[in-house]
Amino acid sequence: MQVNRRSFLMGSAGAAAGLAFGAGSAIPAFAEDTQLRAMWWGSNDRAKRTLDVAKLYQSKTPGVTIVGESLSGDGYWTKLATQMAGRSIADVFQLEPGTISDYSKRGACMPLDEFVPSTLKVQAFGADVLKLTTIDGKLYGVGLGLNSFSMFFDTVEFEKAGIPVPTPDLTWDEYAKLAVELTKSSGKAGGPYGARYAYVFDAWLRQRGKSLFAKEKVGLGFTADDATEWFDYWEKLRKAGGTVAADVQTLDQNTIDTNALGLGKSVIGMAYSNQMIGYQLIIKNKIGITMLPREKKGGRSGHYYRPALIWSVGATTKNGEAAAKFIDFFVNDIEAGKILGVERGVPMSPAVREAILPQLNPTEQETVKYVNMLKDQVGEYPPPVPMGATQFDQRVLRPICDELAFERTSPADAATRLVEEGKATLKG
Repeated sequence: MQVNRRSFLMGSAGAAAGLAFGAGSAIPAFAEDTQLRAMWWGSNDRAKRTLDVAKLYQSKTPGVTIVGESLSGDGYWTKLATQMAGRSIADVFQLEPGTISDYSKRGACMPLDEFVPSTLKVQAFGADVLKLTTIDGKLYGVGLGLNSFSMFFDTVEFEKAGIPVPTPDLTWDEYAKLAVELTKSSGKAGGPYGARYAYVFDAWLRQRGKSLFAKEKVGLGFTADDATEWFDYWEKLRKAGGTVAADVQTLDQNTIDTNALGLGKSVIGMAYSNQMIGYQLIIKNKIGITMLPREKKGGRSGHYYRPALIWSVGATTKNGEAAAKFIDFFVNDIEAGKILGVERGVPMSPAVREAILPQLNPTEQETVKYVNMLKDQVGEYPPPVPMGATQFDQRVLRPICDELAFERTSPADAATRLVEEGKATLKG
């Protein structure tokens, strides 16, 4: 499809649909046309917001074409792998804390240090925030917002059941009882089969002074005994009726539309705080937000602040500075910030955060309140994850958990495999 320099194409799961923009300001005769490819995953709401920011950017940037593609689920990572193999990585592409280290070390990302502060004006974010996307001393991405892990819940179902909504000091033992009660009262499952979520397992481990990945070396930060305890918890809860069935949980690709809560199969969901906006758009009942359960009252939460999502620049780009300019606009422009809201997390830029607060709807305000509430609850941000972390999550943890939920293995055997296969997957 031929498009003019004022267009932005958004593909959904690989099928592109063209949207032509108006010409905007006149383009000088000497302007050199630049085409940037952008790629991300997420909900339709995210795609629309991204599309609108791209449209705004093009109206202010003569001679630039942005060709974008929005994918969902595993299709995104498959597409990125294909691009890496063909040395044709998108100029701007989306990563997250669990994948930026892996992909930067595999050569997918361009270091951005040369563009700071001349093009990427991110000094106001704070040095600690920039560390979140710095790998081996180099800046490989720009965070698009702050978030943390969270637990969402259908407030109407709680009200119907006459059960108090969960609070930040909820323990895992209390959660198990709550989930079973909700299953009995709602006709839905109380919650997800959370063994499958790497970030929830990480929080659970951090509450016990451990971590998903080792801090001082490449490897795992837990033992087979730790994993056995984790798997045993979820198997007991599943058998007691507190989780969705295995065939429902295996659908979850860590996206809103495949999550048990998003599918209407459970009362509680576990996800990232910035996703609350997307969940509320597809769930009729009002949802609430609180922290993940913790080991004991007054104990460590296991939470930490993280960049919700990240823009990185493809290592194969011929337009590094142009890509950096688009990212700078995305995170610093006030008008762009008003379009994006907090769907990708609470803005990193203090100026943008202050500017958008008055316009936020109640759901968006809840996500900001949640991030602010965590201030005294969060722990130290973990070191960058090792190479192979993505494969550990998608090809080791999730498949093993699926076998466990279908009763094809035991918690102890699943734990042994998780440690053995996990160690073999991680690299320096």
